[in-house]
Amino acid sequence: MSASLAVQRLAALSGALAVTAGAYGAHGLRLSNRDDYQKELYSTANTYHFYHSLALLGASRCRKPALAGTVLLAGMGCFCGPLYHQALTGDPTFSKLAPVGGVLFIVGWLAMAL
Repeated sequence: MSASLAVQRLAALSGALAVTAGAYGAHGLRLSNRDDYQKELYSTANTYHFYHSLALLGASRCRKPALAGTVLLAGMGCFCGPLYHQALTGDPTFSKLAPVGGVLFIVGWLAMAL
């Protein structure tokens, strides 16, 4: 399987997960007793998850899809993952990874320009 096709499939899976997480946020999390900050964290994680799923789709068409796709996926894991975790558990243990994820997002976008 080519790198382009692999990144395209990962983008599709990531997009499906983003929609699923968004549905949970809209229908499950909003009805829970979480505080406003946790709901805001979840919404931010879901927004960036969705945007970067679309970016992955674009990465599948760039000259270096494996590089751009890998960096964007790492960014999603390091940025969205800790935000989702803190929103759902209230535990900020992994929140220090979020800035690393943000930098990886920037690098991933730049990798698409190569």
